[in-house]
Amino acid sequence: MKTLIIVDCQYDFMPATEEGYAKEMGGALAVNDGDKIIPIINELLPQFELIIFTKDWHPEDMEAFAGNHEGKAPFDTYINKNGVEDILWPAHCVANTPGARLHEDINFDLIKGDFYIFKKGLEKNYHPYSGFGGTDLAEFLRSRNVHQVFICGLATDFCAKDTAIDSINEGFETFFIVNATKPINTDMTETIKELHLHKIKMIDSWQLPLTFLTEN
Repeated sequence: MKTLIIVDCQYDFMPATEEGYAKEMGGALAVNDGDKIIPIINELLPQFELIIFTKDWHPEDMEAFAGNHEGKAPFDTYINKNGVEDILWPAHCVANTPGARLHEDINFDLIKGDFYIFKKGLEKNYHPYSGFGGTDLAEFLRSRNVHQVFICGLATDFCAKDTAIDSINEGFETFFIVNATKPINTDMTETIKELHLHKIKMIDSWQLPLTFLTEN
């Protein structure tokens, strides 16, 4: 069985638009052209029997928020609980706020099978990028006899990439749908290198029918 994982298509990652929640300011951590992938995602939805949405769902006192560190600004670095240098972010996707909502243009009526939402980053001192981080997503996919995982969403170089890497490390054949993602950084060299090193297959959405022919 195959599944589509749609990573963090939430308003806080969307740029300003002419209408809707992001009309005036855009999201707190807007990805350039992030909303442009929504029509592609809608084209993908009816092609899968199982859809997974991941959502950042953070507490206000999240350690990875720059505002919770005196003298720090967004995109400064800090040492996380694992002793690893990480990035401080603007406050985003705080639980039960409008910015944590999935984009309203995602057409759930196009889903022909089941869909589920997995929330991540619920603990204040743990800020996973991957949809597998701190969730039981891997166990759930195995329980549904999933063998192939297709990744799209935001952002290419952080949460989508890390979800793909965790997916293949969990033993799933993993595909990264490049044209259904958008990056924070314009230079994608390191991200592409990481995906290649982990043997993650990079495709565009039009290639899906060909890819499905290889499913075991």
